[in-house]
Amino acid sequence: MVTLAEVAQHAGVSASTVSYVLSGKRSISASTRERVENSIQQLGYHPNAGARALASSRTNIIALMVPLRTDMYVPVMMEIAIAVATSARTHGYDVLLLTGEEGPAAVRRIAGSSLADAIILMDVELHDERLPLLRDSGRTAALIGLPADTSGLTCVDLDFEATGALCVDHLSGLGHREVAVIGEAAAVYERHTGFAERTVDGIRAKAQDTGTRILHRPCEGGYAAMAGTLARIFDERPGTTGFIVQNEAAVEPLLNLLQQQGRAVPEDVSVVAICPDQVATQASVRLTSVAIPAQEMGRRAVEQVVAKLAGRGTDEVDLLEPVLTVRASTGPAPA
Repeated sequence: MVTLAEVAQHAGVSASTVSYVLSGKRSISASTRERVENSIQQLGYHPNAGARALASSRTNIIALMVPLRTDMYVPVMMEIAIAVATSARTHGYDVLLLTGEEGPAAVRRIAGSSLADAIILMDVELHDERLPLLRDSGRTAALIGLPADTSGLTCVDLDFEATGALCVDHLSGLGHREVAVIGEAAAVYERHTGFAERTVDGIRAKAQDTGTRILHRPCEGGYAAMAGTLARIFDERPGTTGFIVQNEAAVEPLLNLLQQQGRAVPEDVSVVAICPDQVATQASVRLTSVAIPAQEMGRRAVEQVVAKLAGRGTDEVDLLEPVLTVRASTGPAPA
């Protein structure tokens, strides 16, 4: 097992210099740091976690709170979680994954112990009951999501208001004036989950600007739920020619049902989705979509907490600009 002294000898520096490079407690020149890091890599040195924790009062662990709910699209949540874990490792941190729905209790447990150096919260609600505890604890943290009040918080998220506006802008530009929004399950809105609420806010604001009529309907996803939702939409708004879908489980059932009803996509109706590229490109009709930048959000959240732990970071809101990719599912509104 390689020792710290052997790394120091290999790099031609003192043992204390190697220690400072590992802990970040002192400023080390770039050339010396690079030499030490090369020696660590070549020799395969792994610091003793227990010794490092005792010496530095650090665990080198980031706690990630990701409640896995049945009404959320789990693959996106896990893609973000994997991005957090992968990025954390590049910075020398491991990830403690908290998947239960403990809410404030989990924040209290992590903040009141030495289990982790920092916390990253996912599935953020507009008025998230975890946040007062997080603010009071003073624990280094970042949110993947945006609450109503971001004061004293570090957040990263897709700009979902701009995303909703972009979808409406695309459809209205093609002449669609009656647009239905197929949203997440009702429970997501009942919790006032940030990304869902903000998307609807952006859709409604842009619809008002463009003279587009909007009908928003939550949907549980799946074929039966989508069939009922679609029937109600056409009962209420028979002139609907555009759909915005923010519910991955509803995408394929919607396309199948439209086909069964003899409504061609995009000749009769156009569909825009807010979903991962994989969902959009593998659908039975390749979907015009705004992608969820899951990996980028996870990476940026880790960089935010690592910077704050090193004394460099500040509280900030980092919103990623949405990008709409036009594919086969949208076209001009029928005459």
